[in-house]
Amino acid sequence: MSDSPRWALVTGASAGIGAAFARALAAQGCALVLTARRVERLQTLAIELEQAHDTRCVILPADLADPTAPANLCAQLAARGIGVDILINNAGYGVPGTFEASVWARHADFIQVMMTAPTELAHRLLPGMRARGYGRIINVASLAGLVPGTAAHTLYGASKAYLIHFSQSLGQENRACGVHVCALCPGFTWSEFHDVSGARTQASRMPRWMWMGAARVVREGLVAVERGALVYVPGSINRSIKTLFKLLPDRLALTLIARRAHQFRVSDGAAAEQPSRRDH
Repeated sequence: MSDSPRWALVTGASAGIGAAFARALAAQGCALVLTARRVERLQTLAIELEQAHDTRCVILPADLADPTAPANLCAQLAARGIGVDILINNAGYGVPGTFEASVWARHADFIQVMMTAPTELAHRLLPGMRARGYGRIINVASLAGLVPGTAAHTLYGASKAYLIHFSQSLGQENRACGVHVCALCPGFTWSEFHDVSGARTQASRMPRWMWMGAARVVREGLVAVERGALVYVPGSINRSIKTLFKLLPDRLALTLIARRAHQFRVSDGAAAEQPSRRDH
């Protein structure tokens, strides 16, 4: 790193993969902008990173379900003179149950957080990266975006598939300008995600060998974006799953995943009892 550290913006930094990204980037010498809804968690993380790595952490609380949030975040960055070199679009969650089981407002919030906000942040921050000749954008997608869709959590896989294709196109457009874009596609990862989505009971029944730690997912993701990978699936098990579903005929792949969906998807009855979303 030079005397002026690179700035990284991490969304959904309050826990899980987002917090792991913040820790890894701080260890690399980056200055950090941390955003999420849970201010207390961001403050605790910022203190930890400042003490451990003597790095600068700026906290900008935001709810990305608010359509004005991306523009407001970027305005605050500009007012502070912060040029973001590394964007980690990590904020996300799941809406349990079937499509009709949730009111439209809940789906609209989901689309805003999972698709619109990361796309807008990339659009607003990309010109500065291109001008400086350096940028890294990691869109945290999912293995779910690479396999057939399932009943329940209807929009989740679709939103992740969008991020994957968006990353592929954006990366090809900007590679010559020194900007690398990667869709990081983890599988089952130890984090709060399954608690927030109400699928912890189902997920706990999955074999332990299918799970990865958030720190490893992040470590592999940072290596992948640096080498210019447009899409990266961490973990040999997850890569094998991706390959299997790619090789299977569509009808067989749909049948296979439909039979397994109950292991990691929440029914409407259970979904009705779940709390409101939280950042993770």
